[in-house]
Amino acid sequence: MSELATLDVAGKRVFLRCDLNVPLKEGVIKDDGRIKASLPTIELLLEKGASLVIAAHLGRPKGEAKPELSLAPVAKRLGELLGKEIIFPGEVTGPKLTAAAAALQPGQILLLENIRFNAAETSKEESERTVFAAELAELADVYVGDGFGAVHRKHASVFDLPKLLPHAAGTLVAAEVEVLKKLTINPERPYGVVLGGAKVSDKLGVIENLLGKVDVLAIGGGMVFTFLKAQGKEVGTSLVEDEMLDVVKGLIAKAAEKGVKLVLPTDIVVAPTFSADAPPTLVSSDAIPADQMGLDIGPDSAKAFADEIEKCKTVFWNGPMGVFEFANFAAGTKVVATALTKVSGISVVGGGDSAAAVRALGFVDSDFGYISTGGGASLEYLEGKELPGLQALGL
Repeated sequence: MSELATLDVAGKRVFLRCDLNVPLKEGVIKDDGRIKASLPTIELLLEKGASLVIAAHLGRPKGEAKPELSLAPVAKRLGELLGKEIIFPGEVTGPKLTAAAAALQPGQILLLENIRFNAAETSKEESERTVFAAELAELADVYVGDGFGAVHRKHASVFDLPKLLPHAAGTLVAAEVEVLKKLTINPERPYGVVLGGAKVSDKLGVIENLLGKVDVLAIGGGMVFTFLKAQGKEVGTSLVEDEMLDVVKGLIAKAAEKGVKLVLPTDIVVAPTFSADAPPTLVSSDAIPADQMGLDIGPDSAKAFADEIEKCKTVFWNGPMGVFEFANFAAGTKVVATALTKVSGISVVGGGDSAAAVRALGFVDSDFGYISTGGGASLEYLEGKELPGLQALGL
């Protein structure tokens, strides 16, 4: 792999794969963190005299052009942040786009429409992806991969395209890999991992892999109710994956066997319905009413989680502790986030909902050691999986 700093891009068109998959509501960007995270690589390439053809995805349009998943709002915001015009033809391929790319001058930026509007981008058929990658390769002279949030996908613009052009990793991808190495190769101890989010099944691989490596594992969010039910506790109408109960019993036993301190909530904030104005009630995790659902960890649990986090030298957190979007059920997530800001070693906030949560709750990125842009990619790296996008870049 050639380093980006030494890659010759002067006077060349660079195909830059970014992760601009921002949360949108009615066409309005709710968190522009991923756009801001892409700026250092964009600015470096422009300084080096390149023109840019940027590709990114938004959501899962499944090969259809869906207006609500257009990158038009992203083009506007990127232009505002850079203080320059972004050329946005509104196409993924086609003569209009090819002509616009060919006409680019050094310093100019063209943004493709949502790359996943083309079904070949995400095709499981290598032949289809290869044909699409060849079309994309015609738009540029050099490839830079900087979309960390997509590197765990074997997609045309992530995996197949870099093979067709001189390539390098962008500064964001390089930084993400550097941080993840600190979590996997001789991490400073004590090493704590805090996991939340809805489902155990989404985090099973990472839990299994980390049980042999961490000192403390704290579980919150919707997934905790499968753990509590596996311990024989009543969980009311809370989210539970019944098919995972035996697996979770095995994880609890494995944690004990490996000497990992497994921290589960002792109190829960419950409500009769899943809604922002549902009345919250605090109960013991041993006494969840049969007609109520857990929507956050309670204050005693949050304090216990925080105490464990603050003792650690290395902490990775992925997944909110409760329904942070609702003010009544955001306290657990806020306490955990605050504890991460006090870690004397390295604290890493996994991407996706965790990154959105800390920003929504008033934290800034510099409060933490590192905020990852890739939730799923970070988790798969920590599972020990090979990520196709990193493989293609030689990382």
